[in-house]
Amino acid sequence: MDKERELLRIEDLVIRYVTDDGVVEALNGVSLFLREKHTLGLVGETGAGKTTLARGIMGLIPNPPGEILGGRILFEGEDLLKIDEIKMRSVRGNQISMIFQDPMTSLNPVMTVGEQIMEVIRTHNKLSPKETLAMARDMLEMVGISADRMGEYPHQFSGGMKQRVIIAIALACNPKLLIADEPTTALDVTIQAQVLEMIRSLKSKLNTSMLLITHDLGVVAQNCDHVAIIYAGEIVEYGSLRDIFKRPKHPYTQGLLGSIPSLARNVTRLKSIKGLMPDPVNLPRGCKFHSRCNYAGESCIAVRPPLTDTGKEHLVRCLYARDGFPVAGTTETAGGEGQ
Repeated sequence: MDKERELLRIEDLVIRYVTDDGVVEALNGVSLFLREKHTLGLVGETGAGKTTLARGIMGLIPNPPGEILGGRILFEGEDLLKIDEIKMRSVRGNQISMIFQDPMTSLNPVMTVGEQIMEVIRTHNKLSPKETLAMARDMLEMVGISADRMGEYPHQFSGGMKQRVIIAIALACNPKLLIADEPTTALDVTIQAQVLEMIRSLKSKLNTSMLLITHDLGVVAQNCDHVAIIYAGEIVEYGSLRDIFKRPKHPYTQGLLGSIPSLARNVTRLKSIKGLMPDPVNLPRGCKFHSRCNYAGESCIAVRPPLTDTGKEHLVRCLYARDGFPVAGTTETAGGEGQ
């Protein structure tokens, strides 16, 4: 078992959004943890609650319509939900930073990129104007942009360059935790690879822990130590990268992995997961995945499965996690290590 110190632990986090269309149950008792210097991949479909979780950690849930109804977010042992906004501002950007999803809209269009980097440095450090300028220039150079472009505006940069500026802003104060919310979504494939390689390199250089939010399992395989699979606002499986990819135990995880093309197998048609993710305004009782699951029985419809440790911190939210799935049409069970 890994003995590194735990940096972040989330316990039973519940977040709702009250809208005109009803109450959106965005997060429903989410629990996970992240150790120092590790990267945790958070994987799920659009609308699963990934960004809500990130914003919850950052203290950026808008109220109204959002409200945190329960749970704890422990960062270095301190519950972020119990500190006031003034202290949270000292944490946000300084100890925990976030790379937001869309580089095109994350930068202020009327401020130079240099001024935007310096603003973060000034907020969290007592430095002279000369020292602040020098630090901002160093950060731009670190992400592969010439410091001579400090005086330029966001519209003068390409999408990939804007994302590099955002990374420079996020890492300006050498945070202990970096949250990267789909950091390559709006970029083309070659630029995606460059940005991810740069994030990996800087993370290693600065000894930063990272929560990497994505729907791309290929990105997870190349960058993460542990993986959490989120579905309908719940963590349905958590484990090491090897456990998730080699020994997936939840039917949803198996479905995600089964839908990926493989160079090792000659497959004429990829498997897809039937149906759609449930409406967060009207979530089903019991297991949230039961309507799409090939193994669901009556108990799955009635009982919400607990998050069960199946050994070596491999957690699974499934009634059959330990004993294997029922074989269709019989009372026998089959091992849950693939479909």
